[in-house]
Amino acid sequence: MTGWGESYPETTGYIIPTLIREAHLTGDTKLLDRARRMLDWLTSIQMSCGAFQGGTIGESPVVPVTFNTGQSLIGLAAGVTEFGSAYRKPMMAAADWLVSTQDVDGCWRKHSTPFAAPGEKAYEAHVSWGLFEAARQESGYGYAEAAMRNVNWVLSQQNVGGWFANCCLSDPYNPLTHTLGYALRGLIACYEFSGDHKILQEACRTAEGTLSALRPDGFLPGRLDSQWIGTVSWACLTGTSQMAECWLLLYRATGDVRFRNAGMLANRYVRSTVRLSGPPETRGAVKGSFPVSGGYLPFQYPNWACKFFIDSNSLEKAIREEEDESAVPLHAQAASPSH
Repeated sequence: MTGWGESYPETTGYIIPTLIREAHLTGDTKLLDRARRMLDWLTSIQMSCGAFQGGTIGESPVVPVTFNTGQSLIGLAAGVTEFGSAYRKPMMAAADWLVSTQDVDGCWRKHSTPFAAPGEKAYEAHVSWGLFEAARQESGYGYAEAAMRNVNWVLSQQNVGGWFANCCLSDPYNPLTHTLGYALRGLIACYEFSGDHKILQEACRTAEGTLSALRPDGFLPGRLDSQWIGTVSWACLTGTSQMAECWLLLYRATGDVRFRNAGMLANRYVRSTVRLSGPPETRGAVKGSFPVSGGYLPFQYPNWACKFFIDSNSLEKAIREEEDESAVPLHAQAASPSH
C-alpha cells in the first residue's frame, strides 16, 4: 500500500446520498455531519460556470467535465432534500450548466473528461439521474426534459440484446461492468422519475443480458462484449455491486424473482472478497478487481466501490426484511380443505 489518493469531487458527490440514507437507517447522526462537510467542500470547489472539474484534486488539466458535474449534482440535490436551501443555488448552477452544454440530440460532447478515451459516452445516463434529482427540487427549468433527451440518446446506443455501444472509459467494444452499471442505473432513475414503462422494459432488457454472464457462484466478468460474453478472467467489484443493486431495484419494480436471486448472489460474491480484519486502511474496503491484480484499478481500494457495495447490500437487507415481515407463520396457514 502506498497511501491515500487525492480527493475526488465526482465520487464525493454520489457518496453523499449514501451517507444520508445510512444515517437515517442507523440513527448515526455523525454520518449527517460528514455528508454536510462533503457538501460544503463541493460547493467550495465548484467552478464559476457551475461545473465541476474532471479527475481528482491536483490532476491536470483542470477543466469542467460533464460526468463529474452530474455526479456532484446527485449529491447537491440530496443536500437540498436533507439540509435545505443552502445547497439550492449550487445545485441549480450545476444543473443549468449541464442543460446549456447538451447537444440537441441529448448527448453531451463538449466537455468530456480528459482522463478517459475520447468519444460519446452512453454511461452518461448516470448524469441524467442527477438532473432528474434536481428536477424533483426545481421544476420548470428544463432539467427533466434534458435528462429525458439524454436517456433517449442512450437508448439509441442499445442493441437488441440490451448491450450499449460507446459505454466505457477505454474500450467501447468490451465495456466495464462499472460503466454498463452507470448506464443501467440511469435508465432505472428515469423510470423512477417518469413512470414510463417503455424505459423499464429497456432497463430489463439490459439487466437480462447481464444476467446471462453471471456465474452460479456470483462471479461477473469485469468486461462484457456485445453478446454479453465475458472477455476477462477478473471481476470489477464496483460493477458487480452496481449490477446487483440494479437487479434488486428491477426486482422491486417487476417482481421478477430472477433479478432478486441474481442481485443477492452477486452481493454474496463481493462480500466474500471483503476482509473484516487487518489494518484499518483496508478493513471493510472493497478492491477494484478480484483478484486484486485484475485490470480495473489493480491493487487499489476505490471509495466508490464501497459506496456501491453499501447501496446494494442495504437494498438487499431491506428486501429481506420486507420478506420476513410478509411471511405467513406456519401456525397461521390455512389447512387444506378435506374432501
